[in-house]
Amino acid sequence: MSARAAVPRERSRRVRARVQGTVQGVGFRPYVHRLAGELALDGFVRNDSGGVLIEVQGSAEAISQFLARLGPEAPPLARVERVQTGPRRPLPARGFAILASAPAGRPDAPVAPDAATCADCLRELWDPGDRRHRYPFINCTNCGPRFSIVRGVPYDRPLTTMAAFAMCERCRAEYEDPADRRFHAQPNACPECGPTLRLLAGVPSERTEQHAPRQVDAVARAAAALREGAIVAVKGIGGFHLACRSDAEQVVATLRSRKRREQRPFALMARDLGAAEELVDLGAAERELMLAPERPIVLARARAGAPVAPAVAPGVPELGVMLPYSPLHHLLAAEAGVALVMTSGNSAGEPIAYRDEDALQRLGEIADLFLLHDRQIQTRTDDSVVRVLAGAASMLRRSRGYAPASIALAGGTPRQLLACGAELKSTFCVARGERAWVSQHVGDLRELGTLSSFVEGIEHFQRLFAVRPEVVAHDLHPDYLSTRYALERVDAQPCAVQHHHAHLAACLAEHGRREPVLAAVFDGSGYGADGSVWGGELLSGDLRDFERVGRLRPVRLPGADMAVREPWRMACAWLAAADPAAGVPALPDTLRESVAAERWQAVARLAASELAPITSSMGRLFDAVSALCGLRPRITYEGQAAIELEGTVDSRERGAYEIAIDRSADLLELDPREAVRQALADRLAGVPVGSIAARFHTGLARATALACALLAGERGLDTVALSGGVFHNRVLAERTLAELAAAGLRTLVPERLPAGDGAISYGQAAVAAARLREG
Repeated sequence: MSARAAVPRERSRRVRARVQGTVQGVGFRPYVHRLAGELALDGFVRNDSGGVLIEVQGSAEAISQFLARLGPEAPPLARVERVQTGPRRPLPARGFAILASAPAGRPDAPVAPDAATCADCLRELWDPGDRRHRYPFINCTNCGPRFSIVRGVPYDRPLTTMAAFAMCERCRAEYEDPADRRFHAQPNACPECGPTLRLLAGVPSERTEQHAPRQVDAVARAAAALREGAIVAVKGIGGFHLACRSDAEQVVATLRSRKRREQRPFALMARDLGAAEELVDLGAAERELMLAPERPIVLARARAGAPVAPAVAPGVPELGVMLPYSPLHHLLAAEAGVALVMTSGNSAGEPIAYRDEDALQRLGEIADLFLLHDRQIQTRTDDSVVRVLAGAASMLRRSRGYAPASIALAGGTPRQLLACGAELKSTFCVARGERAWVSQHVGDLRELGTLSSFVEGIEHFQRLFAVRPEVVAHDLHPDYLSTRYALERVDAQPCAVQHHHAHLAACLAEHGRREPVLAAVFDGSGYGADGSVWGGELLSGDLRDFERVGRLRPVRLPGADMAVREPWRMACAWLAAADPAAGVPALPDTLRESVAAERWQAVARLAASELAPITSSMGRLFDAVSALCGLRPRITYEGQAAIELEGTVDSRERGAYEIAIDRSADLLELDPREAVRQALADRLAGVPVGSIAARFHTGLARATALACALLAGERGLDTVALSGGVFHNRVLAERTLAELAAAGLRTLVPERLPAGDGAISYGQAAVAAARLREG
């Protein structure tokens, strides 16, 4: 594995370079080998627990060029974060070699996320003359599974789930050839030596293999079944999908019924970009996202007349579409010939299935067929979800393709950390030094299977990144299962972090900012420092601490959690707050068909009493307006009422409802009572819902920006951060950003992490680290 340059050179210097970042399993060593040969340098390169270690020897000019080009010309999946250099004593010339990995030491090499099939592998996949023609597990150093198969570091085949497959002679030759793009591609395989497919019936009593020995037959038969209306469980890279054709209403409805997923939209998979553009309107930013190595689900507005069954995304004008990201998906999508529903392999509320026996048991009543393979998945990872906001990518769910890429921790942490996140849309985070590793999307911890996945994931990350937590950060909410887990950790000192401060800190730390800013943090709910339910907060603060300087006017939360599931309760609460002297508000005509009069009166009395808790939740205000418009008196998934209200916005509408700014108390208050009254009056007068929704969004954006400008001026601040799940709302976020820019304020928005609770764990880690640094 050594290469000797043909050009004689002066051996005047020897330099050692320690390269840190995502540099293992991404073709970095063969790249270094080629670069050293081009510049006539001696030395070696090797993987170790710290990343990549290089020694180069040659002329000063050649070494200078080598170091200058090392990062900018790295392979596409590599991320060079730091190069530390130091002098070494020159040695006799021996050419340049790729040495075996060094196993000792604390792991410090970020594991690469799973990456979509590259163009070179796709050419081979479709080439009848290639030995990997139509092989469902084709990959190279530029693509394929990474995080989902890793068991430990250094990232070498024995520490992956590919250890079960012995490479044939031809694959071994590729693997050992520095000039080959499969040099040290740990998942390298071919039809002779690699993973294989099998097709099974879904009904347990009929589970016999449904295909001939050739793997292509399994794909062809599964695709044929999909065309005929079957539901197929497909084992992918990070877990199982449930697939069916997306243009058949009855088929999609059957999947909904079996999966117990009443209305939450399903994701789609299109065979290529052209097919995707038949389904949704894509701008340049959406196209770039769809073609990126991460291959997320991209939310975009559905095209009029798109061949998609209404049951795919009821009540919303957008579709979530992704392109195939594994060879198996490419083959299946091409064979099926239609866009496929490709939703997570689970029943409602459960974690995605990723082990064969578990999938056969849990999905057996849902899927008609199972398309399985024998490459084990080490870590389950759902698909990531993004949308374009203000021309840039905005993360809604960070998982496959992005996790577990490290994120810098502003200022670093003097002690090793674990942060346990929130309870819904859960993630966790481990951190040491200047790095934090945020987990893939875990889900709702109130489900037993998800909680088990959460605990297992923490243990895996601690091993993978050699983090032994000395401090464990958690939410203030005493009943969150993540909080209980944190407080049961006897090996680490607890650090409580208020929910909305964590949102603010996550946005700050992601941008490397440590100085104070103003923040608008709007979400559904979070345990407040005063014990009430917060959710529409204006904060002034930094990574260490914060002050609550403003809020949405509080109202009662009648029925507590019931008010989340039944938005009409919040409509009642806001109408009662809008005119408390009038007594019990009348049941609006927009709700008469969905709410019994006696129930309305009971909830109205509760909202007027002190028995119901109070809340400043912005999410619940959106629920109230949605219900008053007659859109969604009850929901079947979190955020449904607000999502559907946003979906109705008429972009032609230029009006705005008044949302007052009240400075009469210590806290500035956004007072939407008049907006609530106007919204109901307009709807009863026959104003289209699209106009009402637009006026509400615009009025809230203007009031938010004005309040932020006032508070920022008082405190001498020039930057406003926007965070919290409500800012996943593209209309609200873009209009608020425009209003803030017009006021001359700089803005920060989450980019690499979601605005919602998926970023809470990282924010908790940032707060804990700042408090540790500052004593």
